[in-house]
Amino acid sequence: MADQPAPRAFISLSIAVLTVSDTRRPEDDRSGDTLVQRLTDAGHRLAARAIVPDEIPAIRGQVEAWLRDPGVDVVLTTGGTGFTGRDVTPEALEPLFEKRMDGFSAVFHRISYDKIGTSTLQSRATAGVARATYVFVLPGSPGACRDAWDGILAQQLDYRHRPCNFVEIMPRLDEHLRRGASIAV
Repeated sequence: MADQPAPRAFISLSIAVLTVSDTRRPEDDRSGDTLVQRLTDAGHRLAARAIVPDEIPAIRGQVEAWLRDPGVDVVLTTGGTGFTGRDVTPEALEPLFEKRMDGFSAVFHRISYDKIGTSTLQSRATAGVARATYVFVLPGSPGACRDAWDGILAQQLDYRHRPCNFVEIMPRLDEHLRRGASIAV
């Protein structure tokens, strides 16, 4: 019988939630509510929550503020990932990424395809690491937020998940910054 790894204790993360929308308000932000409910049910802490309009300066400004906050481990955004003229969340945030997480988009689309078929093509969900913080850019529907959390984030943001997870590499996300290496953005 192979040796079983020792059980790990859960590590609670501080997660900020940003809703990108020209029309949503706190009382009708169902996608933001979905993410907050799931992350708190999982045992994580809500670090902050905001709603900003579909405008690059507003989106980037809010996320940059959270990236400077050492109390924020993860940023989840919802909205602005489609193809209309107002959908600019990827354009606002991808320039901040030091490392892109292409696998996130691929797995998200696979999960989404099983639920909504080819309509998943209408999302530009993306993710990356910026200033040693994970940033996940999700579509603006509660269903897409549920799919991303339940199918990917719940496991990858849980230190107990094997064989590997995002939490266990968090202490090393800023190695390039500590070395003084320059990153071309």
